[in-house]
Amino acid sequence: MAVQRTLQDYALILRERCWYVIVAFLVIFASVLVFTCTRTPIYESTATVQIFRREATVMQVQQVMDNQINSAEDLNTQVNILKSGTIIERVAGRLQGAELQRFIAPYVRPGHPTPPVEGILARNRDVVPQRLSLIIAIAYRHPDKAIAARVANLFADEYISYNAHIQVDESIKAVEELQQRADEQRKKVDEIANALQAYREKNYMVSLDQRKDIVTDNLKTSNNYVTQAANTLQEAETRWKQVLANRRRGGDMLDLPFVAEVAIISQLQQQVANRKIAVAQLSQRYRAKHPQMIQAMNSLQESQRQLQQAITTVTAQVESAYQTAVQNYAEAQAALVKQEADSLKLDHFAVDYSNLERDYEVNEKLLEQILGRMHETSVNGTIENQSGRIVDRATPMNLPISPDYRLNLGLGALGGLGVGLVLAFLAAYVDDRVKSATDIEGVVGLSLVGIIPEIKRLGDAEDMQKAVSNRGDREAAEAFATIYSSLQLRDDSKQAQCILVTSTIAREGKSFITTHLASTFAAHGERVVLVDCDLRRPAVHRVFHLENLTGVIDICLGEKNLAEVTFKNVQPNLDVIPTGGRSKNPTQNLNSKAFAVMISDLRKRYDRIFIDTPPIAIVSDALVVLPLVDGSLYALYFNKVRRQAAQYAARRLLDANVPNFGAILNGLSGGIGGYYYYHYYDKSYKSYYVDQNEKGLKG
Repeated sequence: MAVQRTLQDYALILRERCWYVIVAFLVIFASVLVFTCTRTPIYESTATVQIFRREATVMQVQQVMDNQINSAEDLNTQVNILKSGTIIERVAGRLQGAELQRFIAPYVRPGHPTPPVEGILARNRDVVPQRLSLIIAIAYRHPDKAIAARVANLFADEYISYNAHIQVDESIKAVEELQQRADEQRKKVDEIANALQAYREKNYMVSLDQRKDIVTDNLKTSNNYVTQAANTLQEAETRWKQVLANRRRGGDMLDLPFVAEVAIISQLQQQVANRKIAVAQLSQRYRAKHPQMIQAMNSLQESQRQLQQAITTVTAQVESAYQTAVQNYAEAQAALVKQEADSLKLDHFAVDYSNLERDYEVNEKLLEQILGRMHETSVNGTIENQSGRIVDRATPMNLPISPDYRLNLGLGALGGLGVGLVLAFLAAYVDDRVKSATDIEGVVGLSLVGIIPEIKRLGDAEDMQKAVSNRGDREAAEAFATIYSSLQLRDDSKQAQCILVTSTIAREGKSFITTHLASTFAAHGERVVLVDCDLRRPAVHRVFHLENLTGVIDICLGEKNLAEVTFKNVQPNLDVIPTGGRSKNPTQNLNSKAFAVMISDLRKRYDRIFIDTPPIAIVSDALVVLPLVDGSLYALYFNKVRRQAAQYAARRLLDANVPNFGAILNGLSGGIGGYYYYHYYDKSYKSYYVDQNEKGLKG
């Protein structure tokens, strides 16, 4: 039956191999400590910048650039501007002289080229948008805490300065373009004015006849209609050209004010922004395939599709308006031509004059508009509008962020402890020697009958008599008394007359256990004979200081009888039959009929017969004797025999179909052994024995 390990078993494994844990802990913890203490401290300083949703309004004029923060994309644009190489280059340009030397000194290595400042800035700078706000944190790390604060502030300053300057630069470019268009328009107005004056002089049109008032009024009405159509066409043409130009350069139609200002597009833009924010918030809680994420993404895509469709519709309306304006203008021109044809009879020259005068007025009005816009842009370009402000400037920090002493030492301690535990359990896994009750009962498959404490010296027969019969060694005597009691409690072992004792390998104390166990039974008044059947390496005669000239071998060969080889009353109620030397054919001798007859005769003469046999894992002598006995005992030495060998030997015993009364563990030492078998045996019992002896109690 398999025995499950308990927490107590694992605690014993750690107790036995605690030095693995201690050494691994000390080595790893010391390594981490040295690594942490030798690392260069890194300081981090952080500046925070607030991004304005709209620039401060100094004049109520239309801006050249739209810098409003209306969506997450707008905010991310500002974040990417902060991360851009342009800002890094501007910050690098601000570091000069001694400040530059302090900045780059920690990164200079002898024999290596000086690293570029821009690369260092990019590696050690972090731009972190603060959640649910328009505040951006700019953090910078450097071994010099003053430099870390200085560089973080430079990034914030350069970002604010960059946005202000880029607005001014764009305004200047727009003024230059408007100036060029104004010059062209002024030239055109001058040409029309000169042509009008020449026409007057050529046709003598200083005054007109009053009869033409009605025609003039009609022509004026037609002219007004044509003027309106021309203005509408001009405006429609301007918008359509802007759409075409935007398409050619692949721009976003939302950059055109007349597109972005359409109510449905503004609403859809806001809807897209809100749904992107919702997707961003959900992505912090769910993965991409979560149903809510999928639903949010589908909603976002639908809004984007509707926005794109609306943009397409608006651009189509612009084109349609342009085509309609062209048509309306053509129709107005046709109506005017018809009216002019009617009035040519009255004054052909007046009509031509009116046409020139109308063109002059239209172009002059357009010139005024261009000049007005140029003036507004020029004035606005001289004002640096702020798109953000610095909320907190970076200050030098006293504590470094790297190395983190508490974290590193904590991880070192945990790592050392973990590696030590792994090594301890790995060593326990590799160490397959039998040492615990779990090993004996769960792996070997035998019950534990008793435990014999380690005895440094056995002594002679007289000493053994004191150790067992007279309780000279109280622990040993009590251990064998416990084994005796355990065997008496079981029906099979209590009624067994002939008991065989064997072990796995040599030097496990099987002869010691056999002799002391026989002495214990004899001390309890039973007539006992001890037979040494280890014909290869006999040991029983040495324990009792007997001659080993005749014995079992002589009986098997038919040369002696039982009485001639038996040593009577070696101890009270205990007789001993030695081997009579070493046999050349031990298996053949033990298989002989004479040996079986000897066992049969001994059963008639004694209450108990104990047979000492060779180790079962080495030779098969014990298996030859097993059919002649009533049961067997299996001797194991603490922390000596491997589990696989013990399991193999126990299986051979059990396969013989002879009852096995269990295993006896020999040589249990103090320390670790006591922890494994504290519930079987404890040194504190010794004081109990001593107290009993000192009080002179009997029994």
